[in-house]
Amino acid sequence: MNVSISPSTKKPRVLSWQAVFSLITFVFMYLPILVLAFYSFNQSPYSATWQGFTLDWYRHLFSDERILLALKNSLIVAFSAVGISAVLGTLMAVGLARYQFPGKALYRGISYLPLIIPDIAIAVATLVFLAAFAIPLSIWTIIAAHIVFCLAYVGLVVSSRLTNLNPHLEEAALDLGATPVQAFTKVLLPQLMPGIIAGCLLAFVLSLDDFLIATFTASSGASTLPMEIFSRIRTGVKPDINALSVILILVSALIAFVAELIRASSEKK
Repeated sequence: MNVSISPSTKKPRVLSWQAVFSLITFVFMYLPILVLAFYSFNQSPYSATWQGFTLDWYRHLFSDERILLALKNSLIVAFSAVGISAVLGTLMAVGLARYQFPGKALYRGISYLPLIIPDIAIAVATLVFLAAFAIPLSIWTIIAAHIVFCLAYVGLVVSSRLTNLNPHLEEAALDLGATPVQAFTKVLLPQLMPGIIAGCLLAFVLSLDDFLIATFTASSGASTLPMEIFSRIRTGVKPDINALSVILILVSALIAFVAELIRASSEKK
């Protein structure tokens, strides 16, 4: 008996110019962050002069009342906007995926429009709307503005999760005597939960890091953390701002990594 053995397929080798280009790209992206982290441990109050290693700037952050107040405002805005967006975004994604109604294509396009609209356009439009109805600026107006883009991100991630689910499971639950609410809460919602969590984590990072929209919709006493950072760097970048920026980068990267990990694991299942 003749056994034919197919030749082994060789994996394509990475060309030298591709490796050099990738290295240059990573250096261009992450070298400024490394320099920022390096000078956050500088004893000198001036970032350009190195005088020794210290952790005092990180300790100073936790005793700065303005930083703590701005952090509190940012967390209130992020948790409130993400909590509301989680409910509305999930219902929006399910409605667009499971039901047919007039103008569905138009509504779908409008729902995800904040993903591509520049932040400055959203900020100006929100400010004009608030001024037209004489709504005073406060921390609640920041929350309302953040819901606009958080809703779109949560809805998009949940929609991608819905495309991988079997729609007949809900029909089977209804045939077995479950009500539509029971079919949604006990069958569909547990399957959507990884996508909901991933979308919420992504929206949380975007809300926490937002500066432009918050600047246009905040009152004088409702400063968020990015706004506080910007107000301080006008007189020069100090090591305490470097330390705060490093912490924000690490927290944002960790949350984004967890969100992507949850999303990837849910797609494999």
